[in-house]
Amino acid sequence: MTKQPSREAELAELHGRIAELERRCTELDRLAHHDTLVPVPNRRGFLRQLEQTIARLKRYKDPAAVLFVDLDGLKMLNDSFGHSAGDAALVHVATLLTRGVRESDTVGRLGGDEFAVLLDHACEITAMDTAERLIDAIADADFIVDGRAVPLSVAIGFTLIEVDDTPAAILARADAAMYQGKAAA
Repeated sequence: MTKQPSREAELAELHGRIAELERRCTELDRLAHHDTLVPVPNRRGFLRQLEQTIARLKRYKDPAAVLFVDLDGLKMLNDSFGHSAGDAALVHVATLLTRGVRESDTVGRLGGDEFAVLLDHACEITAMDTAERLIDAIADADFIVDGRAVPLSVAIGFTLIEVDDTPAAILARADAAMYQGKAAA
């Protein structure tokens, strides 16, 4: 005759299983919403944060803006120095973007050489100043490949978030503003 586990032992085992499932769910959420290369949210994670910001804007009327950031010359960097150098440049830029904004702001990688920055509590002047500051910070930072300094630059466009906006409309406007800035340069 085998001894049945006590009720307390069964509960302890169930609590352990629940804790492990919660840990796995947290890890799956992180994998689904964070970029695998750079230490920022991926497109899905950024869009989730953007949707929350739109909801806050509707409720509290807090101004916010989105910057659309395009790393210039990534293909040439990859072709000249290899994809590991291109990957290092993406990590470098993501780090500089993150350091260059407030902790309450969100930097995300949309894909390829494109990033977005969500600026909470930001008016047009704040967005413009932040974009200019980030452009300068990236241009002024040392990026070294094979012992050589390689200049990096970004183009940034921005848009303010409006009450009835969708994430797609916001990103499209910010992207268009970025291309307008590139054409004017």
